[in-house]
Amino acid sequence: MTLFDSPDFDGHEAVHAFSDEATGLRCIIAVHSTARGPAAGGCRMWPFPTSADALQDALRLSRAMSYKNAMADLDLGGGKAVIIGDSRTQKSPALFEAFGRAVEAVGGAYWTAEDVGVSPTDLMHARRHTRFVAGLEGHAAASGDPSPVTAEGVFRGISLCVRRAMDRDLSGVTVAIQGVGHVGAYLAQKLSAAGARLVITDVNREALAQVAAQTGAMIVAPDEIFDVEADVFAPCALGGAISAETLPRLRAPIIAGGANNQLADPVIGQTLFDLGLLYAPDYVINGGGIINVAGEIRALDSGQAFDPAWVEGKLSRLMLTLEEVLDRSIAERRPTHEVAGEMARERIARGPSALAAQ
Repeated sequence: MTLFDSPDFDGHEAVHAFSDEATGLRCIIAVHSTARGPAAGGCRMWPFPTSADALQDALRLSRAMSYKNAMADLDLGGGKAVIIGDSRTQKSPALFEAFGRAVEAVGGAYWTAEDVGVSPTDLMHARRHTRFVAGLEGHAAASGDPSPVTAEGVFRGISLCVRRAMDRDLSGVTVAIQGVGHVGAYLAQKLSAAGARLVITDVNREALAQVAAQTGAMIVAPDEIFDVEADVFAPCALGGAISAETLPRLRAPIIAGGANNQLADPVIGQTLFDLGLLYAPDYVINGGGIINVAGEIRALDSGQAFDPAWVEGKLSRLMLTLEEVLDRSIAERRPTHEVAGEMARERIARGPSALAAQ
């Protein structure tokens, strides 16, 4: 199968592949759209079984970033970078310097930031060879790690969904969190502080123990998280958590989390709707991180300092967008993922929004 035959190729503007024998870098940078502005999206480092798996992830994630940036009213398009490798054993400063050269070769059409397996420290090495890196620290425009802002958006989104579906606040609500990495850990702390009861899982036992000690969460094995009796299921790991195999096992009426591409297949979204489950589309609820990154890009381009108030304004507006998606889903009797997708495509087709710069 060629790139253009891939079901995940959705009119992508460009797909770049880079390798560097000296450092071991093998990466793909996918640019889905620049209709609203330069593409922006994080860099993920993962030991993909094959290069085809890496390509599939890059294509899916870059398209999701186009939708996410549009729904957050940002002057940014969608892109994503994936590095093939084990972040626990194969990282090096030289590898990320080579990645920086790859980003620079794209010519400003793509801004990168951190994602799974990549930290702001790693990207400081990339920054030596390109200015198109955001989510860093140590300069006037710096926004730092975007994970806490992603978690804040997901937390607000879960609160909104619980209020709509259950007419209550988070106190006493049970939330099952799949994945307590950067975003999941921050989310767990926010939910615990709001009085929620937590059930958590992750493949990283050290991270699990730390979050459980901080929040009093109950730990279950990774495969058992789908069977937990909960009010909210919050996928915060890799994509595809909601599938034909896992959906029948879910015991939560609300699905709202920080992971990208949570639905293994679009058909799952229709099934969720038919079952009466409330699904908060992932690229809407988890847009806080890219809003934070956009604030840094905005500051870098203008030569000004990072403005937290601008980020807060965008985050508040994002919750209004999520509310609109949920309202339209009810009024039009359509799944939330269909409504959100239609809204995102309309915004992309219109180009930069008059609201984006505000």
